[in-house]
Amino acid sequence: MALNNTYDARLQQETAVGAAVQLLLLALLGTAIGMGVAGWLSGLAFAFATWAVLSRALHRSALRSFGPANRVTLGRATLVGGVTALVADSFQSAPPVTLLVGLTAVALLLDGVDGKVARRTNTSSALGARFDMEVDAFLILVLSVYVATRLGPWVLLIGAMRYAFVAAARFAPWLNAPLPASFARKTVAAVQGIALLIAGSSLLPHPAELTVVLLALGSLMWSFGRDVVWLWRHGRTTTPTPDTAPQEAAPVRELELAAR
Repeated sequence: MALNNTYDARLQQETAVGAAVQLLLLALLGTAIGMGVAGWLSGLAFAFATWAVLSRALHRSALRSFGPANRVTLGRATLVGGVTALVADSFQSAPPVTLLVGLTAVALLLDGVDGKVARRTNTSSALGARFDMEVDAFLILVLSVYVATRLGPWVLLIGAMRYAFVAAARFAPWLNAPLPASFARKTVAAVQGIALLIAGSSLLPHPAELTVVLLALGSLMWSFGRDVVWLWRHGRTTTPTPDTAPQEAAPVRELELAAR
C-alpha cells in the first residue's frame, strides 16, 4: 500500500509540474500581448481542467510511472492551453497570428512524437492513448472556433463532430465497437489540423482558405460516415466492456492525429 501511495504521489507531482508550466506560459503570453480577461479565464480553466481530469485518471490507473511519452503529450497540452487562451482573447482584440500559428504548428508536429516515444520506450498505455486523443480533439475544436469567426459557423462541424459521436455512442453502444485499422482514417484526421492551421494563418486568399476547409470537412464527413456504416453492419454484434469501451470507441480515433 505504501509503495502504491509513493507511485501515486510521483504521478500527481508530474501533473502539478504540468499545471505550473501552463501557468508560466500564460504569464508569458499575457506579458507579451497584454492578454485580456477572456484569454486569462480560458487559459486558466483549461489548465485546471487538464490537471483535475489527468490527476483523477492517473489515480484510477495502474501506472507506476508517468513516462516520457505522457510528458510529451503534457507538453502538447500546455501548448494547446496557450492556443485556447489566444483564441479566446481574439474575440476582444486582434489576435497575434504569428504566435498563434507557431504554437499550433509545434503542437501538431509533436503529435507524432509521443506515440513514437511510447513505442520505443515500451510505455504505451490506454491512459496515454486517451490523453493523446483528447488533446488532439480539443485542439481541433479550438482551431475550428477560431477559423469559424472568419469563414462561418459551419466550420465548427469539424471540431464538434467527434464530440457529437461520443454523445451518440451513449445511446447507441454499438458505436463503441473497435474498427479495423485504416490508413485513410489517419490521413483524414491529420488533414483537419493542417487545414485549420492553413486557414488560420491568413496566408491564402479567402476563396482558397474556404476551399481547403471545405475539403477537410468533406473528407471528415466521408470518413465518419464510412466508419458508422461499417459499425452498423458489424459493430452491433460486438459488446464492448465498460473498461475498454471508452478507449476503443471507433470514430473517436478520427481526431487521433497519430495513434499510439
